[in-house]
Amino acid sequence: MKYRKELRAYTVRVLLSRHPEIRRLKKQYAPSVHGNKNWGSSWLLIDYLHHRGLPTGSRVLEIGCGWGLAGIYCAKKYAAEVTGIDVDRDVFPFLRLHANINKVDIATRKKNFDHLTVNELRPFDLLIGSDICFWESMIDPLIRLVRRAMKAGVREVLIADPGRTTFDKVCEHFSEKEAGEVLEWTARKPRPLSGFILRVQGK
Repeated sequence: MKYRKELRAYTVRVLLSRHPEIRRLKKQYAPSVHGNKNWGSSWLLIDYLHHRGLPTGSRVLEIGCGWGLAGIYCAKKYAAEVTGIDVDRDVFPFLRLHANINKVDIATRKKNFDHLTVNELRPFDLLIGSDICFWESMIDPLIRLVRRAMKAGVREVLIADPGRTTFDKVCEHFSEKEAGEVLEWTARKPRPLSGFILRVQGK
């Protein structure tokens, strides 16, 4: 039986776990905060942006970026200036590999998103994240981050998730108190995926 080693969707090329380059990196690096693969909600964000579009040259911050596929899509499709932030530096070799094979440049920084300041958020137009609220301890830091992004003048925040109860609590906060919108979303590529996108717009 022949297994796939890579896939392509929305112009993005993705190497799978059986690809020799991924296997090589996994021998050298061991991501510890669930950064061992690309998570599905990245495709929800990509599909949403595919349908809605993004102004060319937008400055995008991907938080909890992992392998960075949503940011890579923004850079490849819309010539966005993308920065990926993650608390685990061992995800960056996987991100750089995918940036290289997709022929884009992605800046990276090791940082906990709860430590991003208003001044650090100020340069960005769009903040994105996917599958980043999987522990109870992440709920309040994520709420605080979105609030700081709004204070910093970020135009929009988009966070995707399959529908974890932890993410639901973040959505409830913004939909009830701070004019956030929760979108039920389905992507057909690279396989059928369903979930939710929290959308919060700046004033």
